[in-house]
Order: sequence, then structure tokens, then C-alpha cells
Amino acid sequence: MTGPSKGWYALSLLQGRVETHIERALQARHDLSAREYSLLDVLSYQHDDEGGHLRMTQVAEAVVLSQSATTRLVTRLEDRGLLERYLCLTDRRGIYTNVTAAGLALLAEARPTHDVALREALDGASADPRLAPLVATVEELNRTAAGC
Repeated sequence: MTGPSKGWYALSLLQGRVETHIERALQARHDLSAREYSLLDVLSYQHDDEGGHLRMTQVAEAVVLSQSATTRLVTRLEDRGLLERYLCLTDRRGIYTNVTAAGLALLAEARPTHDVALREALDGASADPRLAPLVATVEELNRTAAGC
């Protein structure tokens, strides 16, 4: 494998390893998938100020799913009492989704598991010479973002 294919393969491999490790940890400890965690996390940052709520298309982009898959995911979490939907007061066509108190509690409980699993996955991947440069780049991005 040469050229951009090699880099793309490494990136795909790293992403798959990280997601699988996080998925297993979240499922085992919190009965929560990595996608469900991501959705709860994204929605937990909403606020009531101007522009503080995301439309479903924005949510779908944030969790990297199609809009229909995001809607199904929202419905599953709503059925579990972790999310609630409501109509936008200024645009009756707009439907917003909020994390419930139960959803926020589960997210707070799952966040340390997620963070530890992410750290473990990155540490494990850094031992693989194909992935070590990507892990170093991720670590640098984290340091840069933390300094903002």
C-alpha cells in the first residue's frame, strides 16, 4: 500500500480501534452505545440563549450519522427517558431535542468510562508503528484545544 491509501488505512484503523474499545466499555458499564453517548454529549451542550439549540440536521452532522439514523437514535433514547423532543416556539416546524435529567445523570456517570476507554485505546494504538504518528497528532490537537 502506498500514497494516500496508506494514511487513509491507518486513520480508518485508528478510528475503528478507538470506537470499538469505547463501545465495549460503555456497553458493559452503562448499557450505552458509543453513538448514544455521543448524541447525549452533543445535546448536553445546548443552552437557552440565541442559537443554543441544534436542529436535527445539525445534530446528525455532529454525531456523524444520516438524518434518518439520527432520528431513530433520538427515538430510542427518548423511549428510554433520556431525551425529550419539543416544538420550537418561534418556528412551529422546528423540533428540538433536550437531554432529560435522567440522560444528564447517565452521561455524567458514563463520561469517566468514556474518557478512560479513549485514553486506553490511544495508548494501545501508540504502540503500533502504523498508528503512532496519528496518535501523536490527536494528542497535539487535544493540547491545542485545551489551550484555547
